[in-house]
Amino acid sequence: MSVLTDRPIQAVLFDLGDTLLEFGRVDVWRLFHEAATNSYAYLQHLGKPVRGLGRYKWASFCVIRLKLLISNWTRRDWDSLAMLRQIGARGGYDMTEEQLRELNWRWYEPLVKRAEVEPDLADTLTNLRQMGLRLGIVSNTWVNGDALERHLEQLGLLDFFDVRVYSHSFGFRKPDRRLFRQAAERLGVLPTDVVFVGDRIDTDVRGALKAKMTPVLKYAHTNARKRPPEGIARIQRLSELPALVRQLNAVRAASGKT
Repeated sequence: MSVLTDRPIQAVLFDLGDTLLEFGRVDVWRLFHEAATNSYAYLQHLGKPVRGLGRYKWASFCVIRLKLLISNWTRRDWDSLAMLRQIGARGGYDMTEEQLRELNWRWYEPLVKRAEVEPDLADTLTNLRQMGLRLGIVSNTWVNGDALERHLEQLGLLDFFDVRVYSHSFGFRKPDRRLFRQAAERLGVLPTDVVFVGDRIDTDVRGALKAKMTPVLKYAHTNARKRPPEGIARIQRLSELPALVRQLNAVRAASGKT
């Protein structure tokens, strides 16, 4: 579905999880135990007064579970870095900002080991940039962006994205149109001149439509047995995007001649 305008597309925005980074089906409990163990070891290394690992895991689980319940009720995401800062203060161990960021990374790192990207993703993003398109990320996440961008930097992808918008920095999240429009405003383009690529119908496709962007659905396991709105472009791989953008631009140009 393309917005009715004869102007060419100026920018492409991406969701992060299961769009740019493929996490697939994750064993949440195993992931949590690995992350808690890693972060606990780091705190011990710093000589912080943390108690036993079992108690640390249980306390961490309770805090995260409560945060998730509140987030689902308020439809707002929290910032993991701010949460860790508060937990440290309550536990009697102040940390430098650098140490907090490393602790945040230790919690996120097990997910890094499970993430995959398309082998030609850098080539695809280079192609899009060479077409004159600006690129950005809009993600619903409570993981502080410092860890996410460290991950992207390790993959050699961070510099492709002029703008990165994370819901934990705002009082709203996708499908709220305001998050999409924040990214468009920061890129200096009109929402109608933006393609948004994501793997979720409920947050990515519907949110992009509300924001007057052109949604593209990357078909993934999250879409099993779900039907997208009529006319939504679908792709299996991000490498299909350059050709799709050219096709959308051709349709737009033709509409301006009628």
